[in-house]
Amino acid sequence: MKKDQVLRFSIQGLRCAGCVNSLENALQKSEGIVAATVNYAEHVATVQGYVSPEEIIMVIVEAGYEAALIVDNDPLDNRAEQEQHDYRELVDKAVMPAIFALPLMLYGQVNGLPDMVSWSGRFFWLFIALMTLVCLIYSGKHFYLGAYRSWQHRQANMDTLVALGTGSSWLYSVAVLILGEKLPHLGQHAYFEAALFILIFLNLGSAIEIRARGKTSSAIRKLINLQPKTARLVRDGLELDVAIADVLVGDLVRVRPGEKLAVDGSVISGLGIVDESMLTGEAIPVEKNVGATVKAGTLNIQGSFLYQADRVGQETLLAQVVETVLQAQSAKPAIARLADKVAAIFVPVVVVIAMGVFGVWFYFGPQPALGYAFVTAMTVLVIACPCALGLATPISVMVAVGRAAQAGILIRNGEVLQTVGQVSCVIFDKTGTITEGKPEVVAVKALNHFSTEHVLQWAASLEVGSEHVLATSVLRAAKDKNLAPLAVTDFQMRLGLGVTGLIDGQQAVLGNQALIEDLGLNMDTSKEVLQQSYAEGYTVMILAVNAEVVGILGVSDPVKVDSAKAIQQLQALGIRVMMLTGDHDNTARAIADKVAIDDFRAQCLPGDKLAIIEALQAGGEVVAMVGDGINDAPALMQADVGVAVGSGADIAIESADFIILQGSLLKMNQAITLSKAALMNIKQNLWGAFIYNALSIPVAAGLFYPAFGFLLSPIIASAAMALSSLTVVANANRLRWVNLTDQNND
Repeated sequence: MKKDQVLRFSIQGLRCAGCVNSLENALQKSEGIVAATVNYAEHVATVQGYVSPEEIIMVIVEAGYEAALIVDNDPLDNRAEQEQHDYRELVDKAVMPAIFALPLMLYGQVNGLPDMVSWSGRFFWLFIALMTLVCLIYSGKHFYLGAYRSWQHRQANMDTLVALGTGSSWLYSVAVLILGEKLPHLGQHAYFEAALFILIFLNLGSAIEIRARGKTSSAIRKLINLQPKTARLVRDGLELDVAIADVLVGDLVRVRPGEKLAVDGSVISGLGIVDESMLTGEAIPVEKNVGATVKAGTLNIQGSFLYQADRVGQETLLAQVVETVLQAQSAKPAIARLADKVAAIFVPVVVVIAMGVFGVWFYFGPQPALGYAFVTAMTVLVIACPCALGLATPISVMVAVGRAAQAGILIRNGEVLQTVGQVSCVIFDKTGTITEGKPEVVAVKALNHFSTEHVLQWAASLEVGSEHVLATSVLRAAKDKNLAPLAVTDFQMRLGLGVTGLIDGQQAVLGNQALIEDLGLNMDTSKEVLQQSYAEGYTVMILAVNAEVVGILGVSDPVKVDSAKAIQQLQALGIRVMMLTGDHDNTARAIADKVAIDDFRAQCLPGDKLAIIEALQAGGEVVAMVGDGINDAPALMQADVGVAVGSGADIAIESADFIILQGSLLKMNQAITLSKAALMNIKQNLWGAFIYNALSIPVAAGLFYPAFGFLLSPIIASAAMALSSLTVVANANRLRWVNLTDQNND
């Protein structure tokens, strides 16, 4: 196993946040494992390290849980089947004890049950004890085995509380049955139905929780279901349907109206209108003609075209989006670690509290003291199970990450979800971020002995080896004029400045004014032309050959139609907005004026952007950097939140925490909106879980008995505990309906 390889395992046996904490500790302490997180909402462990899957599974088993490697990028179908099986099993485990517990409770309410002293009564209660034991084994076996495994590892979790609560109620009732008249009359009471109802509510609550949890994965399920099972290949003039797994890079794929695209590729003939909203969140279909790129999972609405497969299998954008979302959903924001620490000591504390409650009631309570002591201690054990605490954060993260994916916002780092809502300053790159990133060469001015064709041809020759967005415009302009690139040797890229190389043995330089000045080249003959180009708002590229400026290229890159609106929305939220660009001051000012940015810095090298972000952070700002170029990568990594535009360079995307799959900057505002909603949701869940336990434990211990004569029944306690978990799941699912269209929640 490689260090950078991330493996995912489905886990069985997780009951609460305490289980998560103990399993994470076991994994993180194992030799060869670099990082490990356990997601209680998904019941999935994500592990990175040097050890084999078999060794990881062994560690998990030794920690008291069962595990299976998720071997493909489509684990949800298998998990859905497993969840359906678990759901039916839990319902059965709730129904069986209910068959015996309901009549027992109803007859008890009308005093229709025999006493526990007479011989006939004892035979009846002996039968009830045996049937209760059968129900406990059938419906509670998983709790008791879990408690035993936890005990073996010197740990305590939810299973411990349930096993103590139900097991002690059965043992106490049997003791009452055996001792009979030796006990005071008021103490002659059995709690068989209480033990059964505890299991009924816990199993039924878990079943409903599984069903509700399944809805949190609806977004990722929709993404997975986007990809069709087959593709129509064209081979030797024949069209045939093959399985997706059989499509190879270079294959020709035919797409007809109403069909989903099977793999990523490039259109080579035909024309189609493609709906990409499932990946980008943008509802307007896009026209695809020859040369256009298409993505797996998108829908061809109209027309038919033939395209060549460029990326297949796990290399398609859809597969990468799914994998990224799955990993992001497993991440833990900082706020979640607090819950984990609390959960690690919660169950042992509850056991101690229950023992204390028992002692207080036994020594200071009214008669029958033993009965009161037992009931209150059992109620404390049952009501305090920390399920809601374990679900509070991961369930909200799962829903939020999935909701973001539906909106065309790919969250690569789930931990940063907490930070986005705290952003106080957003920095935008210019080219390809605020602007379309599709610049066109609109002016070529030749100087000295060069012609405009020579200037364009030499510039294009140097840009063949460059990945900058401006290079594309130069190459396209040269191609339109049928100017073939010349051979270039000794090519070098000067990050943020330009490129250099040898053409026909002559030293050629193409870059911005900063590069020309840095090389000490004479610009006297070009100053007037240069200033005119800046005045027209062009991005200027200067070509120099043998230390002499021979040409100037003016490039125009239109501003995206919604950039100004997106920036206005951010400013309305009180967020500081800046623009950093390597372009000349005049060009930067022209773009800044169009989008109403007052604070901008021009002629910024990658190091300058990095220094500016560091200075802002030192001043207390929480900084988000939005960019798309290679030169943005250092700034994206330094920023508290790095946001890459999906059309940008791979290195920029790899450096980012968020990826905007479609270039609209309105997505930045939507990401902030969703992050704030998710963080609020997590806080609601955590506070709800803490308040529930803070209030329920004193009530269960008998807080209201002295004043009102009220004691909480263990049956009600088990229902309350199950309801607390369902409340957390229901609250998290509200994030599925957060309004991200246009301006936040207007």
